[in-house]
Amino acid sequence: MPTLEFKGKQFVYSHHLSVPFRELKIDAKKSLPEKGKKPSLDDNLIIHGDNLEALKALLPTHAGKVDCIFIDPPYNTGNEGWCYNDNVRSPLMKEWLKKSANPVDKDDLERHDKWLCMMWPRLSLLRELLSENGTIWITLDDNEAQRCKVILDELFGENNFVTCCIWHKMDSPKNTAIHFSEDHDYILVYAKNSESWRPNLLERSEEMLARYKNPDNDPRGAWLLSDMAARNHYSQGLYEIKTPSGRLIKGPPAGSYWRISKEKFSELEKDNRIWWGESGDNRPGIKRFLSEVRSGVVPQTLWSWKEVGSTRNAKQELSKIMATKSDADLFITPKPTDLVRRIIDISTNEHSIVLDSFAGSGATGQAVLAANKKDKGDRKFILIECEDYADDLTAERLKRIINGYEFKGIQKEELYSEKITWSIFEKKYQKVIDQVNAIENLQASEYDNIKKEIKDGMLSVIGERKITKKVPALGGSFTYCTLGNPIDIESLLTGEGLPNYETLAQYVFYTATGQSLEKVAKPSIDGFIGETDLFRIHLIYQPDKVWLRSNEAALNADKVKAITNSNKTGKRAIVFAVAKFMSQKELTKQRIEFCQLPYAVHRILGD
Repeated sequence: MPTLEFKGKQFVYSHHLSVPFRELKIDAKKSLPEKGKKPSLDDNLIIHGDNLEALKALLPTHAGKVDCIFIDPPYNTGNEGWCYNDNVRSPLMKEWLKKSANPVDKDDLERHDKWLCMMWPRLSLLRELLSENGTIWITLDDNEAQRCKVILDELFGENNFVTCCIWHKMDSPKNTAIHFSEDHDYILVYAKNSESWRPNLLERSEEMLARYKNPDNDPRGAWLLSDMAARNHYSQGLYEIKTPSGRLIKGPPAGSYWRISKEKFSELEKDNRIWWGESGDNRPGIKRFLSEVRSGVVPQTLWSWKEVGSTRNAKQELSKIMATKSDADLFITPKPTDLVRRIIDISTNEHSIVLDSFAGSGATGQAVLAANKKDKGDRKFILIECEDYADDLTAERLKRIINGYEFKGIQKEELYSEKITWSIFEKKYQKVIDQVNAIENLQASEYDNIKKEIKDGMLSVIGERKITKKVPALGGSFTYCTLGNPIDIESLLTGEGLPNYETLAQYVFYTATGQSLEKVAKPSIDGFIGETDLFRIHLIYQPDKVWLRSNEAALNADKVKAITNSNKTGKRAIVFAVAKFMSQKELTKQRIEFCQLPYAVHRILGD
């Protein structure tokens, strides 16, 4: 498989392994827990800090648990003002990056190399966080999409590439463009395992449902006409058909075949599933009843701004939520909530964890809360933002969404839409007028104004309502976190800066097994903290200087007895402790492997 070489790749290839683990520190003052509860790491999370270190901090608790990752990284346009310096240890790398305190701009001839160096270790960690049925979605434009796909092929495997969606993001052309108005972005989609992952079906839109009609008053309800002819070769697809009026149709149109056999055609006709047109003399079509089709539609790769929002919609949405003055600068390019909602609808279930490590304004958090509100789910979001606005924008936006926010302006809601051409309008004029009048009569009391317009061949009826009160709350909660000091296992030798029991337990469990620890068992005499299919993991530890110098800090006969008595599964036990007072020969008889802190952890990490 072809791979992409770039400056610094050899130094960042395994850089994510050397990034130190940091403890997630809860900031209760900036959190918004559920009423009567304390902030918790089991809640939705907003993490303020470098996203590479934050992703590493999540591994002990979330490795293999995230079902959907959506990221909107810097597009590397040369105008974004981002800097790169991940403290890679190589002297050559440090020398290269001496000037990286300056933002990357268009004059930086190595900006593509720096962007790839920045993305590689982050994508490596994101892959570890994905569940076996998880997917990652990355928005980009022509600056880096092609390079990103090549490194994603290398990291995830090109067989796990799912698709590249096109987001039509502009609701009007850029007339200032020198060559072309760039109206779209890409969304690269990769699965952890594409063979097992399947997308959810999407709900049919009002426009799709409107295509189903029932002109013959069939008791089975509305139906959609399906062409009987297809281009694919079908050996039984060449035969004559006689219409109800007696006209003989020699066969399908040139270059095509009937998609069903003559016997199947006869069965469908007897069951009133063939439509000959109102005249009864047209080429036949097959009636597909709405009541019999699948409950949703397969996602497509072209996403219109009319369905998922535009960049203008995203700015307007954020401006309303944050009550931004008209002359204020939002200083970021947010993504529409509906865009992220589309991704969540396709890739999650009601209990999924959704991660965004370039959180920006927090649109992903809002999309998760909106999805939960709709289907009463309990999805969780994890948002990581390194910039200072993590508190006053990312978290503040979500506080307003959760509690409801003051909004003064016009709230619009589309009540009816239909694609209109002259031929359709000529045939259905009265029916369309009746439909619009019915909407006005039934829903006029709910709105201050009902507006009708035809734009881009689409007839829309829009209800407008003046809002001067709070927009309804979505509900929910979150815990705000920062990154603590690196977990320095060497401190166990000195007793300085000792990590708490739960943090160290999650840390050693992950380093020993590569799996996250869902819940840490309470400290006990045998030190049991969790198990996998193969091992039971034990940690003998208390964050106390006095304890470190006592016999209780060691694996002794009493603890071995407790470990063997509690092991009803016969699995091998791995025990982390500062010292042991028994020979390995005796421990081996009991199916116990001793791992000395701090050295064993470094050995496992090095492996």
